[in-house]
Amino acid sequence: MTFLLLDKLETHKQLSFEEWRKLLSELDSPTFDEAQKRAQRLAQEHFGLAIYLRGIVEFTNYCRNECHYCGLQKSHRDLVRYRLSQEEILACCEKGHALGLRTFVLQGGEDPKLSDEWLCQLIRRLTQRFPDSAITLSLGERSQASYAALFAAGARRYLLRHETASHSLYRKLHSPKQSFFARLNCLYNLKALGYQTGVGMLIGPPGQTLEHLAQDFTFIQAFQPEMLGCGPFIPHQATVFAGEKPGSVRLTLYALSLCRLLLPELLLPATTALRTQKASGYLQGILHGCNVIMPNLTPLAAQKHYQLYDGKDATKTLEQSLEELKTEVASLGYHLTCDRGDHPRFVQNNEKRL
Repeated sequence: MTFLLLDKLETHKQLSFEEWRKLLSELDSPTFDEAQKRAQRLAQEHFGLAIYLRGIVEFTNYCRNECHYCGLQKSHRDLVRYRLSQEEILACCEKGHALGLRTFVLQGGEDPKLSDEWLCQLIRRLTQRFPDSAITLSLGERSQASYAALFAAGARRYLLRHETASHSLYRKLHSPKQSFFARLNCLYNLKALGYQTGVGMLIGPPGQTLEHLAQDFTFIQAFQPEMLGCGPFIPHQATVFAGEKPGSVRLTLYALSLCRLLLPELLLPATTALRTQKASGYLQGILHGCNVIMPNLTPLAAQKHYQLYDGKDATKTLEQSLEELKTEVASLGYHLTCDRGDHPRFVQNNEKRL
């Protein structure tokens, strides 16, 4: 029965909510292995054996929010806060560019001091210095006018994880001041402005059910993102979820396979959280349909303070990380590529590229 659902998903790229719930319930059946095989095949059909690199700069760990699962939450008083200067960010990207990277992801908490003026100046400086490179932003919720200004300055991609498509679960994971509907509105604003838009979901946070995950896939199916981050929940010792169990690696891998079957051209990272949970996480992600890895360009002195969750490794230099990645992916017969890696829809439309 469930192989028939995989057939339908692969052929029609659409399932009903009940069909998603049924498919997700087959985690410990042969469907898991079948989904993996199909996802890897589809990824190879669309992207060959290339794994795209995106250099990430975690340039501020200040945040105004109180997301209950996140170590950057405003109430985390023991966290050493930092904010890189424009010159420091440019230096990170300069180093990455010299090593061949052609996509830079600027990520941070929802830092109240990140004005549009400052960000636009930074983006213009980056696009002028690295005209062959793409700029991706991951800075949380901002106004439509702000997103428009950042797009005009040269940003073309934006990652904003929805975390969950369930209003009730969203409420359990966030403070009362944060709005589920505001988050969705931001995502639709980004897409309307022409960004290559990325969403993302947590796998296994406290209270999550298969019904919640079915809602996630129903939302992703309707939204049609160009990028998607899917990683396991990992508790942080300074949050209310400190004693909770981490999310299932197996369920995360299954979800990645289903994402690839739903959206064959999706840019799908093997996340750092997956690598944190399982040493072979990057490789397992690739085998389940992932085609992106994001090495960290942030100075090591700052990396250790970007504490989204416990256990994140912040000890390897960029050069060490890239050499390890090259060896790892080669063990599977894949290779790293530093190409921009735009979503195919945007490669065909030069007006939406730099």
